[in-house]
Amino acid sequence: MAATSRHEAELKKKCLAVLQDKDSTLVEKFRAQCLMRGASGIKELGRTFRIIDDDRSGSLSFAEFKKGVRDFGLRAFSEEQIKQLYAEFDEDNSGSIDYEEFLVKMRPPMNNRRMDLINRAFARLDYDKSGEVTVHDLDGVYDVSKHPKYMSGELSKEEVLQEFLATFESSDSTDGIVSPFLWRSHDRRTPST
Repeated sequence: MAATSRHEAELKKKCLAVLQDKDSTLVEKFRAQCLMRGASGIKELGRTFRIIDDDRSGSLSFAEFKKGVRDFGLRAFSEEQIKQLYAEFDEDNSGSIDYEEFLVKMRPPMNNRRMDLINRAFARLDYDKSGEVTVHDLDGVYDVSKHPKYMSGELSKEEVLQEFLATFESSDSTDGIVSPFLWRSHDRRTPST
């Protein structure tokens, strides 16, 4: 229990430093305030999103977001700052913030060790070293012979490779090509354990 209390005290201290630092971005300050209120993992961030999503629509309107920012203790944010923050979260400019946009912005930046691991994984899959991963690249590095759907005959080798590659594409980019940016973005969308 002492280790947990110490960890919580350290986290609170770091969050307070972010909140007091004039160079912290609005996103960093909002993230710090949510962390101080206990939203430290994916599950808690989901709960935070649901708390803010008053109408249970699965997305946040500006009014819901503004109320959530205030409810989470950031009363010093001006109307203009909240609009700026909202625009940063609303990456697709749809006029609302969906859960994925919220989650991506709330997760802290990756550390160098994790970024290096992600880059090495991408390089390994980029068989032809073109800077992009395609089904052709995967054919050289991904053995589908033990994939359950391939073994059952449900999917062909090509279909298994396409299905695997599709997990790294975003909903607005389904061209069968994964760039380093999409690769790193996928890791930002995937909850860490």
